[in-house]
Amino acid sequence: MDTAYSVADADPVAVVLSWLANHPKVHEALGGPGRVSGIREAPWPHLRVTSGPGGDMRALEWTTEPEVTLEVYGDPGGWPGPAALRRIALIAALAAKELPEAVAEPGQPVVSSVRPSGALIDSPLADGQPRHIFGLLVTVRPPLTPA
Repeated sequence: MDTAYSVADADPVAVVLSWLANHPKVHEALGGPGRVSGIREAPWPHLRVTSGPGGDMRALEWTTEPEVTLEVYGDPGGWPGPAALRRIALIAALAAKELPEAVAEPGQPVVSSVRPSGALIDSPLADGQPRHIFGLLVTVRPPLTPA
């Protein structure tokens, strides 16, 4: 670790988003590629990966365990239904759990653990657009730098 400030370079959202955006099981569950991002957007269904409200930043040293939120949105017209959105959210969470086994890319943060932070919630928006939310605690450390 170069400095204590390198913990700021360990962005779990970027790592999880990149992993899920390129994961074949997630593509299959969502109906194709291009449906994972950091914003709520069509095409539907769509997976949004964002920072969560929880986690443990520990002592801001080496490893931290921030929360990453997976939000699966359906079409504003109401489809797919809750069971399908729940399934997509679980597939995305299971795919994210594979991150600790993946070979870390040079210069990228290293994920050593992914686990649920709570329950999978059916939480439609006020306008009726279907949404499921699932939080993941991601243990991450800064990238190793070459000696």
